[in-house]
Amino acid sequence: MKDSVLFYKIEKILGWIRDHFFLILVSLSCVFPLVWMLSSALKTQATVFSDMSLFPAHPQWGNFYLAWTKGGFGIYFFNSIFYTLTVVIGVVFIASLAAYAFARLEFPGKNIFFYLFLATLMIPLPGAFIALYVLLMKLHLVNTRLGYILIQINGGLALGIFLLKTFFERMPRDLEDAARIDGCGKFGIYWRVALPLAKPAIAVVVIFNALTVWNEYLLAMLLLSNKSLMPLQRGLMIFQGAHVTQYPLLMAGITITVIPIVLMYIVMQKYIIAGITAGAVTG
Repeated sequence: MKDSVLFYKIEKILGWIRDHFFLILVSLSCVFPLVWMLSSALKTQATVFSDMSLFPAHPQWGNFYLAWTKGGFGIYFFNSIFYTLTVVIGVVFIASLAAYAFARLEFPGKNIFFYLFLATLMIPLPGAFIALYVLLMKLHLVNTRLGYILIQINGGLALGIFLLKTFFERMPRDLEDAARIDGCGKFGIYWRVALPLAKPAIAVVVIFNALTVWNEYLLAMLLLSNKSLMPLQRGLMIFQGAHVTQYPLLMAGITITVIPIVLMYIVMQKYIIAGITAGAVTG
């Protein structure tokens, strides 16, 4: 009996060590590119490939200042912040309204419209570039902030509706009935009851769309030719020439672009985990 208990404890400890060793390896594989990026940003053009240390002996902190000033990152950074906030707010508001309607209201063609939205997930945004560009040309929205923002909002709606609809469907009917007794209409129930309860799911929608908009490059290159309208990712290309690439400044610029998203993920981490786990549990 004692031998079996001892064997069970040893097996449990070995399993714990195996699982954590695997998780540590995965974590290191995710963190190492960020460490290497920061390390390269602190080196010179001459030592970026010859110095293999993760933290150089003579770190060049001035690379970040040069990347910000030489790359003109001020206007690019403002543009990226503006585009990201505007698109995220637009996606959350429109997708939550549509998701609430699909989940809690009855109207003709509800399932057809919902599956049509889901079908757009099978079409990647670059696959629709030609049609989108022609449409924006006819609307005179090429090389404008509004055209760029509208396409980004459109691209994020399908996933946002899918995630939020699943969450709204699990909301107890008793909460709706209590809100109606208190005098709330359909929009009041959505705004005062459903939306606050959906914070974890909204956090997932926010982080997914923020990552997409913040990292968008192809769409900006296609639609925007005015330097004052370009986002941060397009600004990085100033360090990559036809013959010479300034790798330390490029890595410093990439580090600057990564910091806001990392901070955003850290702040919203508990909501993101709650939203993902809530979607995995059936009510």
